[in-house]
Formats: sequence, structure tokens, C-alpha cells
Amino acid sequence: MIDSYRHKGLRKKLVETVQNKGIKNPKILEAIGKVPRHYFMDSGFIEFAYRDQAFPIGAGQTISQPYTVAFQTELLQVTIHDKILEIGTGSGYQCAILLELGAKVYTIERQRELYLKSRTLLNKIGYNPYFFYGDGYKGLAGQAPFDKILITAGAPEIPKDLLKQLKIGGRMVVPTGGSGGQVMTTVDRISEKDYKENEHGYFAFVPMLKGKQ
Repeated sequence: MIDSYRHKGLRKKLVETVQNKGIKNPKILEAIGKVPRHYFMDSGFIEFAYRDQAFPIGAGQTISQPYTVAFQTELLQVTIHDKILEIGTGSGYQCAILLELGAKVYTIERQRELYLKSRTLLNKIGYNPYFFYGDGYKGLAGQAPFDKILITAGAPEIPKDLLKQLKIGGRMVVPTGGSGGQVMTTVDRISEKDYKENEHGYFAFVPMLKGKQ
């Protein structure tokens, strides 16, 4: 796998684009500049890898727009050694960004094709999260609690099972809404029964689906 000077130059421009759109966290910008996004894209889209756009990755899914990845990551307020549950491994790109920030990532994917593909790719290029094939709505109760939970697909509602898996003082970032678009939402767990929600603008994600294929 080749990461050329041209790729690195294009990544530098992508970092500038994302920064100009309002991403301020220097560690996130550094991660965007380091992770070779073209590794995570199908060959037919590699020429577009450093555009700030989403692209298809198979199984009806997409690799998210880099700005969206950075925005969700910034909202998550990642600190080193955070135990993070990622719902929707997808291409593996978002997972790689979280790992670059020093997080311990548990990532779950319901599409077997993507689960196998992203697991192989991430391990090949030196990223080692904990991989799971399963239903993101159920989360990973056996591994809970988590410091942070990140949902990378549009959820019609906030999954209740996942709220229970968030530690007190922890935060979830989830795009909520139907096919017409989602509102980026943060959910902070204040106590055993209390949660605080805040909204952070409109985005467009593929839908979060229940069960496994």
C-alpha cells in the first residue's frame, strides 16, 4: 500500500479545509493529516479520497465526510486511554482517527462484508481496536461501561441499551432523526438515571439498522 508525497500533500490541504470549517482541536487535525484516507476507499474512488465528501464503500454504506468525522470526534472530547464504543465500523476510517488520539476502541459492525474488510485493513496498517460483529443497537454490555460512545449512522432514536452502557460522567455522540436528515446530539450521563442532551446542527447519515445480515 502506497502513501506517496502526493497523498500527504492532499491530506495537508484536507486538514486546512476541515480547519477552515471550524475544527479547532489540534490533535484531531493532526490525526486527519496522518491517517491515509485513500486506504479506506474502493479503488474507483481513490482519486477523490482527499475531497471533503462522503463516498460509497459497499453494502449500502459510506465513508463519512472528513469534516463530519472531525466534528463528531471533537464533540466526543476524546482523552488518551478513553474506552470508546464505536457503533458502525464501516470503512474503519473513523476508528483509525480515534486510535490516533490514544483511545482504546471497541468497534461493532453489523454488515459482515464490512466487518471482515475493515478488520483486515486496520490490522494490516497497524491499527488494533477490539472488533465485534453484531447489532449496534445492543452495544457490548459485556464490555461496559464505556467512557464514550460514538454512533456513526443515523438513529431514529437514542438506543436505550447504549445509554445504560455509558458510564456516569461519560458522553455519547449520536446523529438522531429519520431519512430526511439527522440532528447531531450529545448525551452526557449525569447520574444513574439522569442524562443531558444537547443539539449541534443538522447532518446526513445512512440509517442505523437493527439486527445482523
